[in-house]
Amino acid sequence: MMLLCYNKIMEILGVRVDNLGEEEIFERIDGFLRSEKKHYIVTLNPEFLVWARKDEEFRGILNGADLAVPDGVGLVFASWFLGEPLKKRFAGVDLMEKICQKFAREECQIFLVGGGAGVARKAADNLREKYDGLEIREIDIEKISEYQIEKPSILFVALGMPKQEKWIAENLRKLPSVKLAVGVGGAFDFISGDIRRAPKFLRATGLEWAWRFGVQPRRVKRIFNAVVMFPWMVIRGR
Repeated sequence: MMLLCYNKIMEILGVRVDNLGEEEIFERIDGFLRSEKKHYIVTLNPEFLVWARKDEEFRGILNGADLAVPDGVGLVFASWFLGEPLKKRFAGVDLMEKICQKFAREECQIFLVGGGAGVARKAADNLREKYDGLEIREIDIEKISEYQIEKPSILFVALGMPKQEKWIAENLRKLPSVKLAVGVGGAFDFISGDIRRAPKFLRATGLEWAWRFGVQPRRVKRIFNAVVMFPWMVIRGR
């Protein structure tokens, strides 16, 4: 019989991963929003860890995050291989939706930065319609420092990895009211409806990458890094 031991923090390929359940994750997020300090969350998938091996700055940003949430299913498989199974995998789009749902009626505002033309606006409209009381809108990335926001706010940044994490690291201190920033990759595309997400059974079986390849074949290099390079690096231990 295998005894499963859950540690709060683990490391995969030199990158810290927080091993928390959903309730623990949102206890942390609630604390971030009540704090006077600024915080940022990274949503890790295998591609992040492959990239971080060659980009020391990026690796430092990931390891300096206030919360490192495992996103890609590859991290779940890697955690089992390493003998420290993860409690929860939280895709960036799911984490974003859950935050919007939980804090819709709180005294905070949510802002979206990034995405393609018009995508953030459509995503904000859909979320506002879905979660009653949610204060959410898109902000022009070029003018974000001009906004005077009185309420504590959450900022979702969708610029793609590693650009979004580097942007947060450079700009978060310039945004007085922002308590929490989260890099969410392609989440706006899914929430806006511009790109259809994989069916639940494919997500549950770890085959979402195959769906993404069929929908966006230009992602072939990224998918190769996630499903071939990452497992090979974990098995080799580097």
